[in-house]
Amino acid sequence: MTGRVEGKVAFISGAARGQGRSHAVRLAQEGADIIAVDVCRNVSGSHAIPASTPEDLAETADLVKGLGRRIVTAEVDVRDYDALKAAVDSGVEQLGRLDVVVANAGIGNGGDTLDKTSERDWGTMIDINLSGVWKTVKAAVPHLLSSGNGGSIVLTSSVGGLKAYANTGHYIAAKHGVIGLMRSFAVELGQHSIRVNAVCPTNVNTPMFMNEGTMKMFRPDLEKPTAEDFAPVAQFMHVLPIGWVEPVDISNAVLFLASDEARYITGLPLTVDAGSTLK
Repeated sequence: MTGRVEGKVAFISGAARGQGRSHAVRLAQEGADIIAVDVCRNVSGSHAIPASTPEDLAETADLVKGLGRRIVTAEVDVRDYDALKAAVDSGVEQLGRLDVVVANAGIGNGGDTLDKTSERDWGTMIDINLSGVWKTVKAAVPHLLSSGNGGSIVLTSSVGGLKAYANTGHYIAAKHGVIGLMRSFAVELGQHSIRVNAVCPTNVNTPMFMNEGTMKMFRPDLEKPTAEDFAPVAQFMHVLPIGWVEPVDISNAVLFLASDEARYITGLPLTVDAGSTLK
């Protein structure tokens, strides 16, 4: 099966690398043109997770172009609604339409219990991982409405949007909030044949997860743990015998929700979690 989103245009936030890049490439493989935005600098306040760069976003663009698809890019902070609106407006002007929105941009910071989480870490987390999702969709919805063709919106939540983990409560709160946004947008936009769903990944093999800080959190007994050291511990989170999934596993779920195969699916938190929510 090919061309599952042929002729459509997708607006993707956090597209410079990781899951966002994977989504852009996977949708392009199936025929979509892309509007890709990313902040391309450190905004989390954490230096354990390396920031995306302008070169990363340019590489995403090259990968999409290599598939014979068009792409428009912009360096945008999802906390900045005006910049988001300008980016999507420009992208639609250049590519002619908008059909799919993937609000993927997000961060990880901190690692304290909630009572010890700093106001700065809390505010940054909520502003990016929750308010940034709302602003991304808000900037895009007018184009979906004006086309009269419906559309598909996919929000990136997490298994942490469906269950709790210790020492990351601000992230858990934001990702639970994304599920609330998804359901509310689905109710409000359904009359326009705009479907709104969420993907809820477990650990994903991207820089946001595969970094020194995360490894130390899983293996505090080791001074410099490696991926091999913390894989068995990460596997305890899952029913299936793996510690993490690959970005394309999430992209395949995004592709399904964006395609007409999911034409009557809305309001769904779709887990790609190796059974994590069963434990």
